Amino acid sequence: MRAFVVCFTTAAALLLTGCNNAAPPTTQSNAPIVKPWALKTNQQSSLSLSGTVRARTETPLAFQVGGRISERLVDAGQSVDEGQTLFTLDPRDFREQAQGAQADLAAANAALRIAQADLARHQELLQHNAVSKQAAEQAELMLREARARREVAQTRLSQAENALDYAQLTAPAKGVLIEVNGQEGQVVTSGFAIAQLAHAGEREVEVYFPEGLAPPETGTLALEQQALRLTLRETAGAVDPQSRTLRARYALSGNNANTPKLQLGSVVRAQFNAPMNETSFIVPLGAINERGNGPHVWRIQNETVSPVPVSIIKIESETALVKGPLEEGEQVVAIGTHLLQNNMAVRVQNQ
Repeated sequence: MRAFVVCFTTAAALLLTGCNNAAPPTTQSNAPIVKPWALKTNQQSSLSLSGTVRARTETPLAFQVGGRISERLVDAGQSVDEGQTLFTLDPRDFREQAQGAQADLAAANAALRIAQADLARHQELLQHNAVSKQAAEQAELMLREARARREVAQTRLSQAENALDYAQLTAPAKGVLIEVNGQEGQVVTSGFAIAQLAHAGEREVEVYFPEGLAPPETGTLALEQQALRLTLRETAGAVDPQSRTLRARYALSGNNANTPKLQLGSVVRAQFNAPMNETSFIVPLGAINERGNGPHVWRIQNETVSPVPVSIIKIESETALVKGPLEEGEQVVAIGTHLLQNNMAVRVQNQ
């Protein structure tokens, strides 16, 4: 019996050793299947970007004093004239401040008259040696102090009256209210924007260009019936840190009666002749992957993949135009890039 147990144990050990020495499955057999995309250089020299119609001048509107809104007289999208009242604050506190300032001014005027009369009396008595010279000088100093207090009271009254006028928020120019955020009963502080006014007159197109591409001096706004010439007016001083794009404002040449009325905030298509300094490539949208370090595409080389950083020039409905350290004829992963890791083995579809 003991010999049987020993033989059984030995056989089991040999069997387990044989299982442990079995060849593991190959990495390539478990590699994911990816769809390749052969890179081709972009032959187009023009650039088409979306833009937004904006007013040449847009003003945030806010009260110069704080208080509670008692009336809201306008709505978003409403056209207003210069000087038209838009909001009013509760005027009770401002009226009381103005009344208090008027009372202070009246008291200061009375004190000034008393000081003037006192100085005149001291000067007359000084001529008859009835008072000392020091007493007359003291009366003159009191008069100067009364005049200074009157000036302070007058200034406070002017400020109180101005605050009462500031309780009404009026339109600084003719235009259209893009946004209206203030509500009746809301308590606002001075300088808090409660509306946005787009001034009447010239319209512009705001376009965001990819990082590294300087906005051209001219362009064309493509409309249904005609094309308008765009002229660069303003370029942002720095690239936006989040979108990594550069903002540019283009003026419409010939802003006159023949220029069609463009709806504020509408999206338009702008065309630019902007030849690239670097070779650009067309890739499907699914090929672009971003994991917090900017956009990348995944190059397929020797049945492994590696990320390649790129800059996005423009995006279409299904493809994107990118530039980066790539070469024509190379293959990149067309879809499923979120599953890939650096130097991961892959199986190329149809291979």
